Amino acid sequence: MTRVPLVLLPGLICDRDLWRDQIAGLADIADIEVADLTKADTLADMAAGVLERAPARFALAGLSMGGYTALEIMRQAPTRVARLALVDTSARADTPEQSRRRRMFVAHAKKGKYKGVTPQLVTNWVSPKSLARDPALAQRVLDMTLRVGADAFCRQQNAIMGRPDSRPLLPSITCPTLVLCGREDEATPLALSQEMAADIPDAQLRVIDDCGHLATMEAPGPVTDAMRRWLKA
Repeated sequence: MTRVPLVLLPGLICDRDLWRDQIAGLADIADIEVADLTKADTLADMAAGVLERAPARFALAGLSMGGYTALEIMRQAPTRVARLALVDTSARADTPEQSRRRRMFVAHAKKGKYKGVTPQLVTNWVSPKSLARDPALAQRVLDMTLRVGADAFCRQQNAIMGRPDSRPLLPSITCPTLVLCGREDEATPLALSQEMAADIPDAQLRVIDDCGHLATMEAPGPVTDAMRRWLKA
């Protein structure tokens, strides 16, 4: 089987560790690169940076903010994406309340209180059932957010707040598409994934039970299996 070039896009204050199990589990069928989304403060610039370094044609998977960036890539260069996976994400723009909370978090981070912000986010992202299965997961996620750091956090939040509504784009997506979501995702609830799957032609929706927002870490086996089927279909 020909190996698939696969670009993985992390979420807000996430790094390569977000995709650790998928990198290992798909290494036999994919040539994998994890994009760095820490330097830009707009989704357009994030997407342009990914496209500059990506192969001419590639499979693309993004979680949360990575999903927003993946949709921006579909806006900028749809013919370069052979397959698309949207994980625990949304096609909608921020609501005023979401943006208000982001501005509050950014203000705290700029006052040197970033370490106080990130535990709140971890609590919102990870399902209690996932923590019961793997108590070390919370510290693993927290360590990841601290590696990325406050400056990147502020840039990424600005990019997220400025993202466009991508729902009008969805019907034009024609590549094989996987939409995956944890059933207990509170940050981007399942209804948002169902909306995307309904509007993208022939998209496959995969729902992971007992799983929150960080499905790649909380349910690595089922997520890797779903991505393997998506890459081989």
